[in-house]
Amino acid sequence: MSQTTLNPLPPHFPVKFTKPNLYSSFLPNPKLIQCSNKISLSVMCSSSNTQNPIQQQQQQKMESLFDSDREQELFGDIKASLTNCLSETNLHLTVPGLKSKIRGKVRDIYDAGEYLVLVTTDRQSAFDRILASIPFKGQVLNETSLWWFDKTRHITSNAVVSSPDKNVTIAKKCSVFPIEFVVRGYMTGSTSTSLWTVYEKGVRSYCGNALPDGMVKSEKLLANIITPTTKADDHDVPITPEEIIKQGLMSQADYEEASRKALSLFEYGQRVASEHGLILVDTKYEFGKSSDGSILLVDEIHTPDSSRYWIAKSYAERFQNGLEPENVDKEFLRLWFKEHCNPYEDEVLPEAPEDLVCKLALRYIYLYEKITKSKLELATAKEPVHDRISRNVSHALSSLLQ
Repeated sequence: MSQTTLNPLPPHFPVKFTKPNLYSSFLPNPKLIQCSNKISLSVMCSSSNTQNPIQQQQQQKMESLFDSDREQELFGDIKASLTNCLSETNLHLTVPGLKSKIRGKVRDIYDAGEYLVLVTTDRQSAFDRILASIPFKGQVLNETSLWWFDKTRHITSNAVVSSPDKNVTIAKKCSVFPIEFVVRGYMTGSTSTSLWTVYEKGVRSYCGNALPDGMVKSEKLLANIITPTTKADDHDVPITPEEIIKQGLMSQADYEEASRKALSLFEYGQRVASEHGLILVDTKYEFGKSSDGSILLVDEIHTPDSSRYWIAKSYAERFQNGLEPENVDKEFLRLWFKEHCNPYEDEVLPEAPEDLVCKLALRYIYLYEKITKSKLELATAKEPVHDRISRNVSHALSSLLQ
C-alpha cells in the first residue's frame, strides 16, 4: 500500500498536550474486524491482507456506509482536500482582538475578551500525538455539536454565541467545572477507566454506582449511569459524587443540577439516535457557570469524538451471538499505527496511508449525516482554510465587540 504525506505538520514527535478547561475527548475503543474494498461498518484496516484467527472468525459481510454515488462524490472531495486540511491555526497573528491561544488535541481556543473563539481542526490524535489530518473532520465535529446544541435548548442553556465558520464556534466565557460527566448506557469499553474493564476485574461499585453481578460485555444497563472523572492534564481519574463535593470541585447543588442535565441530555440523545438507526452508547458532557450563576453546557455534544455509537438494527442479534456490536469509529487508524511502529516511543511515526485517511473522513461524514438526517455541505472552496477562517472570525468579532 502506498503512503503519501497528508499532514503538513512537522515530523511526528511525542507531544504533551495542554488540555484546555473547555475541551477534551472521550474516545471509544470497540472491537474491530477486517475491512473490505468498500467503506464498511466496524472495520480494521491495515496495509496487510493477513488476518489472525479472531479476525477471521469475526469477518462478515458488512453494509456500505453510503450508496455508491454519494460515496464517489464524497471520496472525490476528500481526496481533493487532503492538502488543504486545517492542521494548525494561528488566529492570534491574523485576527485583531485575540489575546492568546491554547492548543488542545483537536481544538485551538482563543481568548477574545468576553468570548472564546473555538476552532475545531482536522487533527487526529492518539497516543498523545498527532497521527494525521483528516479532511472535513473539524467541520463535522463543529457542525454536529451545533446541531445538538440547538436541539437540546429545551433541556439546558449552552455557551454558544455564534458560528461564523464551518470550523468555528464563538462561545461565552464561563467558569468550567473541573469534572467530565461521562454517561453510560451499556456495559462496554476497553480503556483502563471504561465500565467493562473495571467490571471484568470484579468491581461492583464504580463512581458511586452499584453494578449487579452477571452482566456481560455490550449488555444494556438497567438504567443510564454517570461515572464522573476529574479533568487531569495527562489522564482522567474516576471520582465519586461524594468525593467531588468533599474536595470542593463542585457544590452539591451544582453537581445535582449538572447531573440531572447530563442524564436528560443523554436520554434525549439516545431517543434521537434510535430514531435515526443508531444507539448512543456512552458520551461525556462538560458544564460551566456563567456570570449570572446559571449552569451552561459547554464543550462538544454527542460528536463522533466524544461519543460511542452502535448500529441499532444489528445490535440484538450480534449481542445474542456473543459478537461485538457494529460501530462507526476511528479505531482502525489507531491500530494501523500500533501494527507499524511503537507510537508511544518512536521519535518519528510513519505517515498515515492515504486510503485510511480518506476512509476515516468518510466515517465522520457518515455519522454527521446519519445523526442529523441531512447532507453535509462540504467547505471545498479553493481558498486556504486558514485564510477563510481568519476572515470569517475577524468579521464576527468586529460585530460582537462594537
